[in-house]
Amino acid sequence: MGSPSANNIFSPLEPESFTDESKTVIGFIADYYRNIETYPVQSNVKPGYLSAQLPKTAPYCSESLEEILKDVTDSILPGLTHWQSPNFFAYFQANASTAGFLGEMLCSGLNVVGFNWISSPAATELESIVMDWMGKMLKLPSSSLFCGTGGGVLHGSTCEAVVCTLATARDKALEKLGGCEYITKLVVYASDQTHFTFQKAAKLVGIPSSNFRALTTSVSTEFSLSPEKVRAAIEDDIKSGLVPLYLCATVGTTGSGAVDPLQELGEIAREYKLWFHIDAAYAGSACVCPEFRHYLDGVELADSISMNAHKWFLTNMDCCCLWIKQPKLLVDSLSIHSEIMRNSATESNTVIDYKDWQIALSRRFKALKLWIVIRKHGLANLMHHIRSDIEMAKRFEALVREDKRFEMMATRRFALVCFRLKPKREDEGSELNGKLIDAVNSSGRAFMSHTVLTGVYVIRCAIGSTLTEDRHVNELWKLIQEKAQFLLLE
Repeated sequence: MGSPSANNIFSPLEPESFTDESKTVIGFIADYYRNIETYPVQSNVKPGYLSAQLPKTAPYCSESLEEILKDVTDSILPGLTHWQSPNFFAYFQANASTAGFLGEMLCSGLNVVGFNWISSPAATELESIVMDWMGKMLKLPSSSLFCGTGGGVLHGSTCEAVVCTLATARDKALEKLGGCEYITKLVVYASDQTHFTFQKAAKLVGIPSSNFRALTTSVSTEFSLSPEKVRAAIEDDIKSGLVPLYLCATVGTTGSGAVDPLQELGEIAREYKLWFHIDAAYAGSACVCPEFRHYLDGVELADSISMNAHKWFLTNMDCCCLWIKQPKLLVDSLSIHSEIMRNSATESNTVIDYKDWQIALSRRFKALKLWIVIRKHGLANLMHHIRSDIEMAKRFEALVREDKRFEMMATRRFALVCFRLKPKREDEGSELNGKLIDAVNSSGRAFMSHTVLTGVYVIRCAIGSTLTEDRHVNELWKLIQEKAQFLLLE
């Protein structure tokens, strides 16, 4: 331990110790990845476990990095659910890569705050370049890119992106209606498969929960949003004196991997003058592959589209891409003018100030991370990464179909497989499959999650962790069969 004194100068950022200690931490992380399969995938600690292990007060004197890393090993790692484990099949993956880590290291090391152009010109300009790179890989229309009439911004999450687009749509509508008092008339449309973050975002921008329409989907529509139901809901709301505001379509829903019919929904949105947003947080990454690009057909009708590069594009957390067709509307809604921010570059109207494209003022240099990921891997390897995950999902699906004790519960489009163990009686289905997933997860050998589709409990197997190989998928299936056999014998 040490404390500041005349002979012990406090130096929080010193190049020599920075080099040595950074190498130590990098070595620690490398060892973590070498040994990651030895950890239970889902943490099995009890609530409050960490309070019993760590001191009740912060240290007064400094502690060595070795002491700190020992506590990480002894106290922190046991409390982690290991998202980078090759046996992580829950939720949707949060990809990591060496390139993503290098980009994150540079981002953290440079530690710039790029809220406007003059605060770091390269941070702003690289972001606009990278957003056009990504948009072109997805074959987005020029109306959504800086090289056309639109533009893009990096957010931390889809939730942030949705709050910003909803606020923009809200302000545009209220200006037309004549005042804020009309906010209780605004209505948002989505499906019951749309991520719950949209309901949260609507609440955050002041739209009453009663004005959120989560329209039901069904097996017959493969859990996608029905244009006919959207049109009928809009007509009903108009007759009731309400104002349709915002329609969300999804490419790769969380529950089932469903894809909504973008073309038809976009045409409805245009007809009734709704803001049309496409949430491609998960499956948008797959659309860089030509064979999956058709899932974005109709994107030219969208006012905004978002996808999470940190899910399936080998870009470490966090990195959400948002493209918008009319950036001026976004800026008008989100910008606040302050004397401290005045500068000639901003006033020339020739630069982008990204503080006006997001909720917060401060922002990290996320573009550096995405730029390095794209350059280090190249489009060819990024497509290979996605295709290999989808091939593993196809093989897992085939294994499910071969075993007559199981059944598929939704169409597999990408790398999400939804299935269940067939119950003897339908009213036993939830309990049986709940026990199965608990047995798999409590084993520590794998981690999966579930959903409910049209009232039926369904197991989700989301393949896509960076380190997952065929052998891990095969071992998962053997584990599932082993636990299922035990349950069926009970």
